Amino acid sequence: MMAKAYLNQPTLLVLIVCCIVASALQSCNDSCEEVYTYTMLEPVYRSAKEIRETTVSVEAPRELKDPGKLYFKHPYIFINEKNKGIHVINNSNNRNPQNVAFLNIEGNVDIAVKGNILYADNYTDLLAIDITDPQSARVVNRVEEVFAKSFQFDQENESYIVDLEPVEYTEVHSCDEAPVIQGTPVQGGGGDVFVPPNVDDIEIIVDVEDSDFSPANPNNPNTGIGGSLARFTLYAGHLYVVTNTDLQSYDLSDPTLPRSVNNLQIGWNIETVFPFEGHLLIGSQTGMFIYNLDEPSLPNYVSQFQHVRSCDPVVAEGNYAYVTLRSGTTCQGFTNQLDVLDISNLYNPMLIATYPMTNPAGLGIDDGILFICDGDDGLKVYNAEDPEAIDQNQLAHFPEVNAFDVIPYNNTLFMIGGDGFYQYRYDEENIVLLSKILVAQ
Repeated sequence: MMAKAYLNQPTLLVLIVCCIVASALQSCNDSCEEVYTYTMLEPVYRSAKEIRETTVSVEAPRELKDPGKLYFKHPYIFINEKNKGIHVINNSNNRNPQNVAFLNIEGNVDIAVKGNILYADNYTDLLAIDITDPQSARVVNRVEEVFAKSFQFDQENESYIVDLEPVEYTEVHSCDEAPVIQGTPVQGGGGDVFVPPNVDDIEIIVDVEDSDFSPANPNNPNTGIGGSLARFTLYAGHLYVVTNTDLQSYDLSDPTLPRSVNNLQIGWNIETVFPFEGHLLIGSQTGMFIYNLDEPSLPNYVSQFQHVRSCDPVVAEGNYAYVTLRSGTTCQGFTNQLDVLDISNLYNPMLIATYPMTNPAGLGIDDGILFICDGDDGLKVYNAEDPEAIDQNQLAHFPEVNAFDVIPYNNTLFMIGGDGFYQYRYDEENIVLLSKILVAQ
């Protein structure tokens, strides 16, 4: 016979309480909330009026934080701080360079110098700045809308989108509701993105004894020298500027008054310009264009060399041009290599060799010594006398530096990278570090 089970009063009371608690917990779970923190890139707007009213000033030296392109005009090195301005480095003693001033120029990326006039972009405009005394520099002219095509214009705000800045958002959602994030987050989780670097002292390291340095540019002592990633270059009293689509020419008969004399639409995704024996070698994401400067005010198309879509700076010496192809989000390609072109016939450039690289950016060539900035794989140095055996003739490799662009000149190499500005002394036998200015950590 089956036994019957009975609940006494205390046991029943316990069960009722447990049911109430369980119901409450279930109710809490139903209203559970989670906090989501994420960072978005939001557009930064500047109207034409705001750009014109931007204050360009000379300030006390700043430490490098996010260095971009560099330019050499003895005795100064000019280093761009991306979209912020220009560091002025007195390099009279290249074993002990001195950071002497900062030119505060919003939207600045590129630099060129003729005589005592420095040319710099200020978002959409081109500035001419008197740097007779860099510590008392002053704007002497502004050419408007030179780079307007490089910026998207927002009709609703009647302003240019000049930058993207990270903005942190926090949203609260129920546990069973997925957050809806509009746009493309930079990085998710905890809101711990874009932590600004702390400031360290500038470090100077000297590894060699005195090294002589000739102040004269053998091509033109009145002008300076840019790196392979430059969008500005000078030749025969003219300033040449490339935008995303155009090659613009400015007469500098009066260096303080750049006068537009020609504007050619040459393609899309134009990136760099390099002067070479009375020609311009123009790098784009799809190839290299060659223009003749027999008539400096009217650059004349000569030829082009096409390649797969990739970032593309170019330099040349003698009968050869050297092109690095780099993958990346802005380049929209997957190729990382060095191409060597035979340009003995400028009307018919021909590819003669290709060498694999890690993620190459800027490069330079001087008297047969080739310097390649290969990103996180560092600075690579080659003897390029045999263009079909460059990979067999590596002279040096500095994998510990993050290399971005170089200017080789008179056996001194200027190099800019993610971690600072470096100077080396080089010859056919070796390359040694002279000094460096580190990025603030």
